[in-house]
Amino acid sequence: MKRTLIQPDLSAIPARFHPFLQDASVFDSSCSRLAKVFYLEKGDGFFLKTAPAGTLAKEAAMTHFFHEKGLGAQVLDYVTLDADWMLTRKVPGEDCLHPMYLEDPQRLCDITAQLLRQLHEMAPDHAPVNRTADILATARKNYQVSAYDLSLFPDNWGYATPEEAWEELCRNSRYLQSDTLLHGDYCLPNIILQDWQFSGFIDLDAAGAGDRHIDLFWGIWSLEFNLKTDQYRQRFLDAYGRDLVCEDALRTVAACEVFL
Repeated sequence: MKRTLIQPDLSAIPARFHPFLQDASVFDSSCSRLAKVFYLEKGDGFFLKTAPAGTLAKEAAMTHFFHEKGLGAQVLDYVTLDADWMLTRKVPGEDCLHPMYLEDPQRLCDITAQLLRQLHEMAPDHAPVNRTADILATARKNYQVSAYDLSLFPDNWGYATPEEAWEELCRNSRYLQSDTLLHGDYCLPNIILQDWQFSGFIDLDAAGAGDRHIDLFWGIWSLEFNLKTDQYRQRFLDAYGRDLVCEDALRTVAACEVFL
């Protein structure tokens, strides 16, 4: 996880968070242009995230939801002022881009697939977000304004044009269910391990109830993107369990995600 030591501007940070910043080494840990994340090196560690007003509400709700199930960080505070601010405890361990995990890609592939299967076997229990409805609505809206990105796809799921992706989506959206607890952005940087043991999930702004193939798609995509090879796709699906994998549903998710 990228961290750059900084001297924070306390005047730009709400006073309620100042006690956590006092005597802490503060690092910029941002990885998105839409949000800024500070890592506070103090005690066991904290993360302070800020983004435009209202944009962290789902993430705060789903992070709390996952924490209650023993799957994620504890939310210590969430407030909407001129901007949104969310303070969480650090999940112990390192994300799956740490060299110790990348050096054993087969083991990494297997454990992330198995952890995903375990997550998906948990009941959604009235999760406050419906991810399947969200991605279908986003795809429809962005198709109408020609907002799409064909470059994100693994080659064997690619679509030559947005029209081809849209036709696939319209033809097969019936495959997508809303019966599974999802991470929503199941990528290696968002899975925390401690010496190869599961510690927690982070960055849960896309979590909720939805179709398991959304997580499967992003898990496969992340292995290809981060390991620079597509050789782990079949191994990942085998380790997850082919009994619950539908290739048509995976292609339909790919068709949705082109309209980001």
